Amino acid sequence: MSDLKDRIVLITGASSGIGAACARKFAECGARLILVARRKERLEQLAADLGVEVHLLSLDLRDRTAVEDSLASLPEAWRAIDILVNNAGLSRGLDKLHEGDIDGWEEMIDTNIKGLLYISRAVIPQMVNRGRGHIINIGSIAGHEVYPGGNIYCATKHAVDALTKGMRIDLVDTPLRVSTVDPGLVETEFSQVRFNGDKKRAESVYKGYQPLTGDDVAEAVVWIADRPPHVQIAEVIILPTAQASAMVVHKEG
Repeated sequence: MSDLKDRIVLITGASSGIGAACARKFAECGARLILVARRKERLEQLAADLGVEVHLLSLDLRDRTAVEDSLASLPEAWRAIDILVNNAGLSRGLDKLHEGDIDGWEEMIDTNIKGLLYISRAVIPQMVNRGRGHIINIGSIAGHEVYPGGNIYCATKHAVDALTKGMRIDLVDTPLRVSTVDPGLVETEFSQVRFNGDKKRAESVYKGYQPLTGDDVAEAVVWIADRPPHVQIAEVIILPTAQASAMVVHKEG
């Protein structure tokens, strides 16, 4: 039986993609879930299908006050968060830096870096006080390589990598664990967001090979979370078999 049964797992960006897949996989293990996203209707639809206890937070992680207030006002039964999955993130565009959209930059920085920091700052102190907890950050291959047009997005994911390492150093004298899962190409809404809803362009990213699915990444997340307490999986890079690096992908036809 999984050691995750009845554990409280908070997942950000849970309304779709990797976040929703993590919710389903943790639910299969009997965990109790705090699901965080801006789209409340999506969260409600997901929660209805999970078959476990769920607490929903309709929340924009870029709003520091809202994050602090929401976590501080959690019902008593939901405060002892065991696992934090920092999944929320996005990309905007593939412009050269000197031609980039500054609003898009700010959205990426505010979500991918500051949002992760706000919720981590709200959750981790309580984990330290209880003497247990696991932070799993969803990074990216973009946190290891910089590719053409990826400038700001890659910078934010390099920041996630640095913050993960910093957390691990800062928490080394506690029982807490810190991990990162860094995927390559995953077929989710990611490319539609990057290309501002251009579905045809987004679909072209995933043609000619088999990309990862949200479930592939979620399985790695749950496996990491379910290791014995003395085992800390620091980093997992997960790629489709047809991908060798950020820009090297073998496509048929």
